[in-house]
Amino acid sequence: MIKRFALIGIGIAALAFLIGWRLHKNQVSAAEQSKLRQMRMKAPAVVSVAQATVREIVQTFEGVGSVEAPHDVKIAPKIYGRITYLQVYEGDPVRRGQVLVRLDPSEIQAQVVQQQAALAEAKQRLAQARLTENPNDVSVSTQIRQQEAALHSAEADLNQAQQNYVSQVAAAEAAVTDAQGKVNVALAAVASAQAGIRSAQANLNNAVAKYNRMNNLLKRGFVSQQDADDANTLVSVQQAALDVARGQLNSANAQLSSARAQLASAQHQADIVRTTGKAAVEDARAKVAQAQAALDFAKSNAAQKPAYRANLEALKASVTAAEGLLKNAQAQLANTILVSPLDGFVTGRYMDPGGMAAPGQPILAVQAIREVWVSVPVPEEVSRRIRLGQKAQVRLDALPGRVFLGRVTQINAAADPTSRQFTVRVALDNSQKLLKPGMFARVTMTTERVRTLVVPREAVLDTPQGPVVMAIDARNIAHQIPVRTGLQDPAGIGIEEGLKPGDRVITLSANPVRDGQAVRPALPSGPHGRRTAMEPSRSSVDPKR
Repeated sequence: MIKRFALIGIGIAALAFLIGWRLHKNQVSAAEQSKLRQMRMKAPAVVSVAQATVREIVQTFEGVGSVEAPHDVKIAPKIYGRITYLQVYEGDPVRRGQVLVRLDPSEIQAQVVQQQAALAEAKQRLAQARLTENPNDVSVSTQIRQQEAALHSAEADLNQAQQNYVSQVAAAEAAVTDAQGKVNVALAAVASAQAGIRSAQANLNNAVAKYNRMNNLLKRGFVSQQDADDANTLVSVQQAALDVARGQLNSANAQLSSARAQLASAQHQADIVRTTGKAAVEDARAKVAQAQAALDFAKSNAAQKPAYRANLEALKASVTAAEGLLKNAQAQLANTILVSPLDGFVTGRYMDPGGMAAPGQPILAVQAIREVWVSVPVPEEVSRRIRLGQKAQVRLDALPGRVFLGRVTQINAAADPTSRQFTVRVALDNSQKLLKPGMFARVTMTTERVRTLVVPREAVLDTPQGPVVMAIDARNIAHQIPVRTGLQDPAGIGIEEGLKPGDRVITLSANPVRDGQAVRPALPSGPHGRRTAMEPSRSSVDPKR
């Protein structure tokens, strides 16, 4: 028993010795760790350093705009007429002088023939008068027969003018009646579309009411989620039906506007026909009266020389007037052919063959796009730094990866009253025809270039007193220096005051850096591309003193 207690005592003593030895070892290790912490706290902070260098800072402006054609021409006739030839469509290339549209020339051709006949008759009368200028060679009976023939011709012209007037008025009134019928059809279509909207609106209201009821029943658990979803789908379907009905109404209104325009054009043409026809009839009557007066004059004064001379001058004037009327008719005939004024592409077609064209009403739109413009709005403060002729880069979403170089060709002198921005146009060569009017474009222009002292953006700290940098002197002591910043770009900030070229500034630090603290610049990289100092974070730089 005594031996057993002795062994137990020895085990307890050994255990106590081991515990004491372990506690002593832990105390020694803690003292060493505390000593190492004190050494690290007193060691200089490891920082990343950059030098202030002089380089050029470029300021750019990037805006969005659209591609436009510098020449956009609307092809419209000068006269009324029915379109008989129109073969080009949107996107078709056209050449300068190419015939694009032809109007029905039959009526004007008849006028040309009539004026040619009138001119020939006037010349014949003049020739006859010159042959009979000497009263000794002319007898009264001959003059009377000539004037009688002229009177018969004038009466025939009067009958022809009256017949033409009746037929032209009838044709114009038929065109008016046809246009009125189209207006009535369009009005019926509008009424039908309005009725469709009312029906669709009623169906939508009914579907919304049903959906609300289903939703309330769903909340109370009386119907399934599928029933509520079906009711919601029905609302969407009825809303789409209402949108379709509204589109039909818009289409019907457009047809009504077109029909009314055709009616107005036909009525206007009918008025012109009546006016022109009445004038032609009155002119023919005047010629009859003139021929009658000439016949009376011939009967009474055929032998008088002054009368012959007066008659000769009157016939000369008649020839001149007939020539003028013929030239006017020929000019009207030339106006029935419309040609392209430039090389380009058709970008709009507003009428079709068989339609009635009116003066000033566009039939086609032609744009020249060998060179295009990109119009971009520019703020007022940027517009002052943009000049004519400067280069610009243009990128288009439709052509990813392509960069087009152009020059500023126009700067609007007045700002848009709504946006208060100025329109700048950049001219681009489009010989490859890749750029189309209406494309979305992004324009980049250089607005300012300044050569100045630059430091990395990470080196500038914002404080309540203003921007500062932590500079390092030759003894690796950090100093907080207020600076005045200038222009900046993604790589750095310009320093206008506070530093000089070659000054070293702290960009990153592992520990907070205070004014007057010793630092240790980190080496750029080790032998294997790794930094020799710990990678710091910029947020650890302390701008406080």
